[in-house]
Amino acid sequence: MASNVPAANYSVNNLRGLLLALLSTALFTIVAAMSKIAVEDYHVLEILFFRQFVIFLSCVPSLRQSFFVSLKTQRPKMHLLRLVGAFLSLSCGIWAVSVLPLTTALTLGFAQVFFTALLALFFLKEAVGKHRIGAVIVGFIGVIIVMRPGVEGIIDLNALIPILAAIGTAIAFTSVRSLSQTESTTTLLVYQAIALGVVAGVPLFWFWQTPDLAGTLLMLAIGLVSAVGSWVSIQSLRLGEASVISNIQYMKLIYGAILGYFLFNEIPDIYTIVGAAIIIASSIYIYRREALRKKEGRNV
Repeated sequence: MASNVPAANYSVNNLRGLLLALLSTALFTIVAAMSKIAVEDYHVLEILFFRQFVIFLSCVPSLRQSFFVSLKTQRPKMHLLRLVGAFLSLSCGIWAVSVLPLTTALTLGFAQVFFTALLALFFLKEAVGKHRIGAVIVGFIGVIIVMRPGVEGIIDLNALIPILAAIGTAIAFTSVRSLSQTESTTTLLVYQAIALGVVAGVPLFWFWQTPDLAGTLLMLAIGLVSAVGSWVSIQSLRLGEASVISNIQYMKLIYGAILGYFLFNEIPDIYTIVGAAIIIASSIYIYRREALRKKEGRNV
């Protein structure tokens, strides 16, 4: 069947989506780098609170007429699961860059691809063929390499922090997949903005440290860049094919290596380089097989 979209326009949209994806990936890497700087002086929850506060403010114009309506839901338990995942993802993501080199933390964060595949199998009942299972296993080998087990088989416990973030990302992503069938985008947005802000804000009674002007500007910048990055990311997915856009996320490793070198004097070691190559290869294979399965209308 011929597409209603001219081939030239289709190609141009893909190119625009690709360029926007490169920009959004760069913005989210910058957020990780700024968080690594901010966490030296401020608690993870304080940074998260500022981030969610700014993101919520950026959404206010579109929520004015539908705020209370958006709070209505028939699936509160699924929302709770999604929020637990999102909190784990964001808080551990900030924590990870404070205790690990930037590139290492970003690399281990890609483990979410494999956790998402497993959760989709068990909770969404999505068909997962032998090719994807094999790619998941290979990907985990890459994760283990980056975690660099010691000669006595002891793994650096700090390496488990981005793994927790990856698990949280997978939980949140899988939950949103399910919720998106019945809930509006506005409802999903409001619940996360409010709930994570409250969860991060309440403990600040004990952890709050009044930031100076530079600290305030830095944390507000984290929120602003996160909001812009989210908007650009959504636009990229609207224009380009998901299978094309998804693979651009691995540019985080290149951006992270550059920022890590110039800002923190970090040079990725051989474990991170080899593990990252394996993780990227297995993840791209998963995306390619998924695109092929959808195209052919069958399981692979």
